[in-house]
This record gives sequence, C-alpha cells and structure tokens, in this order.
Amino acid sequence: MSKHFDALETRTADERKSAMATRLPQQIAHAKANAPYFAEALKHVDAAAITSVAALAALPVVRKSELIELQKQQRPFGGLAAARWGQLGRVFSSPGPIYEPEGRSADYWRTARALYAAGFRSGDLVHNSFSYHMTPGAWILEAGAQALGCTVFPAGVGQTEQQVAAMADLQPNGYVGTPSFLRILLEKADELGIKLPSLTKALVSGEAFLPPVRDALLARGIAGYQAYATAELGVIAYETEARQGLVVDEGVIIEIVRPGTGDPVAEGEVGEVVVTTFNSDYPLIRFGTGDLSAVLAGVSPCGRTNMRIKGWMGRADQTTKIKGMFVHPEQVAAVIKRHPEIAKARLVVTNPDSTDQMTLSCEVAAPGADLEKAIADTVRDITKLRAEVKLVAVGRLANDGKVIEDARKYD
Repeated sequence: MSKHFDALETRTADERKSAMATRLPQQIAHAKANAPYFAEALKHVDAAAITSVAALAALPVVRKSELIELQKQQRPFGGLAAARWGQLGRVFSSPGPIYEPEGRSADYWRTARALYAAGFRSGDLVHNSFSYHMTPGAWILEAGAQALGCTVFPAGVGQTEQQVAAMADLQPNGYVGTPSFLRILLEKADELGIKLPSLTKALVSGEAFLPPVRDALLARGIAGYQAYATAELGVIAYETEARQGLVVDEGVIIEIVRPGTGDPVAEGEVGEVVVTTFNSDYPLIRFGTGDLSAVLAGVSPCGRTNMRIKGWMGRADQTTKIKGMFVHPEQVAAVIKRHPEIAKARLVVTNPDSTDQMTLSCEVAAPGADLEKAIADTVRDITKLRAEVKLVAVGRLANDGKVIEDARKYD
C-alpha cells in the first residue's frame, strides 16, 4: 500500500509550478465571473497574468476579520461564494456569526489526504467527536473519512460515558476531534475501568497539539497527528510521520505575509497565513486567516514535496487599545511604508506609573537622529498618539510575527 495519498503529493517543484500556472488564472477568472465580491475587488486584474505566487502577491487580501461585516452587507456569504442555494449541500454557522457554505463534491473540505497521512485507511471505523451542531468541524472530518472508505460514528461532543461505552462496544480504530476531548474520553474510560485497545490512531485539530499531549497518547498506543483547518477553507496543512512541521495541502496556495499587509515575508520569518483555494464553490483568493506561522525550508523526509509550515503560532490580529484609541497592525505597516529605511518594526505598549506608553523599535541599517524624529512624527500622524522610537540593528527584533506587543501589567 502506498505511503502517499496520491501522486500530487510527490510532484517536483516544476510540475507544481506548471499546474499552478494553469489552474490559478482559471480560478481567478472563475471568482471574478461568479462571486460579486471578487468581481469588484479584482475588476482591474487580468486573470491570465496571475500565473505564480509572485503575481498573486499583488492582489488584495480579504481577511477573516472582515467577514462578519461583509456578510451583513451582502447575505449570506458577503459576495464571496460562487455557488447558490440548491448548488450547495449545507450551510454552517460559526461564532460571529460567520456563515460557511459546503458544496456537493466528495471530500469537499479535502480532508482525506490528511487522514491518510495520519494512518487512516479504507475499512477503519472512525469515532468523530467534533460538534455536529451548526459548525462544520464534524462534517469536515466525516466527508474526508467517508471519501477514504472509512465508516464514521457521529459522536459529537459531551455525553462522555455514552461515548466511552460506544467505543468499548464498537472498537473504533481511529479518533477525530480535539486533543483535549480525546484526553477527557480516555480519562473517563480509565475511571470506568474500560480498556480501548482498538484505538491506535487519531487526527486532531481545533486547538494546539502540544508535544506532551502527543507523547501521552503514544504512551497509550495512540499515534496522534494534527491538521490545520478552518471553517472557510477546510484543510490547509497536515502533519506526517516525519513530525517536521505541516505539509501544505495540494488544493491550496499558502503565502506568509507581514501582519497588517499583503506583503510576503522572507522564508522562515513568522507572519500571517494567507490562503488561496481552488474550491470552485467558495473561491477565496488571498484569504487572510488571521493565524501566524512560518515556512520551513526544504522538503519533508516523508517524501511529500509541497511547502511546509511550522503550524499554528498565534494570532496575527494584534489590534490594541491605547489611551482609548485602537492601534492596528496596518498602522504600523503604514509607518514602515513611509520610511523605506525600516526593515522591520515592533510596537511595544507598556504602562509604567499606570500610564500607557508606546515604543516603536525599528530595524534600520543606518540609524540617525533625524530618522528617529521623522518616524516619531509619522507615528503620531497615523495613530494620533505619541511614541518613543528606538532604532536597532537589522535582525535584532524577535521572529515571532508580532507587530504590536501589549506588555502592560495590571497587577
């Protein structure tokens, strides 16, 4: 049996670029023709010219944080969907509310590949403990499991004793859900004196999958792997047996950009995950997830050749209220754009003597007092607040994706 889901996972870089050069212009043209939001946002874009990630980077980013307002303006999906009622199989609601469509294609959320990498195979029984109520989590995993040839027990959340009893009776091979709920189920099984020897694999998502949790599962004979997915995009990247970052799914393009902008960062630098999908029903182009990650250099030892990312590293939306006014990452980016001498900047907020203070540290190659004052004036012009400016050598600021750090203490 193949160790890879399909031949797409082991394509050469040239093969992947060639496929992108064909599919990407088609997807952009499709979005412009069928999704009102993109018809307007990309009206001056020649779809045929967008054949690479570099060309894609010139297009605007639509951010998840904008979806609530967009969906209020144009229901139900803010003009971003290309499919209509009847063409869609389901519609879901996430907190906000934000509504997400599900098309009718098999494995709509592209989950089978992640499950396969986690060891799931046709004939497995999968215990699904994601919620089946309103949100798409359970359906995302169920669709992939069924496409893979697995049978699914729709457990949902809660009712831990009944879930453990069902696991004891049905003997599932695998679990999908959050890692914390798997721990709860295993502890409940221990409390009830029930053994679950059939459970040997898990694909977890929805929260951080920390090494101590992974190791605790391994000690019980359960090999757990993680998938990075969102309700809008489905699976974005997934873990493999190499345990070295997450491999990007073949159905999306990932860019890592500086928070507050659409500008790609250097390989290895932490930034916001921006995703373009080839989904024809919901053709999201440069969708800013609000999540932080970074690209891992090189190819995975597992043989899959697509880009790897480090996984979820926090949130990119670092908007902070200072002296009663909101300061956004976009404003820090605007300061940098006015001063090309700045390679990177980080705004730190403190409150000595219970008074908010801002310090903007800027990486520059050639510091100077005049530049320091000019930057401070720009900060005040853009944010309407005063800030101390510190010029530091290039490479001195932390590579953690933070543009605004709230270091205030309240005790």
